[in-house]
Amino acid sequence: MRLLLGFVIVLAICIAAVVLPARAQLPLKAAAPEFTAQVAQGGSVSSFSLAAALERGPVVLYFFPKAFTSGCTAEAHDFADHIAEYKALGATVVGVSGDSIETQEKFSTQECRSKFLVAADPGLKIAKSYNAVVMGLFANRTSYVIAPDGTIAYAYTSLDPDKHVANTLAALRKLKN
Repeated sequence: MRLLLGFVIVLAICIAAVVLPARAQLPLKAAAPEFTAQVAQGGSVSSFSLAAALERGPVVLYFFPKAFTSGCTAEAHDFADHIAEYKALGATVVGVSGDSIETQEKFSTQECRSKFLVAADPGLKIAKSYNAVVMGLFANRTSYVIAPDGTIAYAYTSLDPDKHVANTLAALRKLKN
């Protein structure tokens, strides 16, 4: 059943990407919308504040459509595999989807391998503020690098999960130099 649901979600997103005009991601140097959210890491739930995280360094904020679907799982694995590089660059990684915090608790341990935070965004309020929504139903696969001053340093939208990690790491290196 979960496989069928995942297929339907991916199909709906692909159709929407072709049929509906895409909303533009936030422009570079724009102020990143402030938010707080419930997050999970390693199955533990806490609260996340973008402003507090930015006091420690840049934030990689990535939106994904649905936990436990194939593309979102592959992307989570990729972020987890490269978390040491993000930490070396002083960055905090936060994944966001419209899933419940209960789902994110499981996703954080199983697919994120307890390496980084995943936020629950029921109703897609955060995703909408970042122009990262498809059909009003799912978060679009969009990655942002937010500079410590709270501005957008990099933005990338693609349903293909393969380049989000490489691109955000490159943007962080550029930001550091």
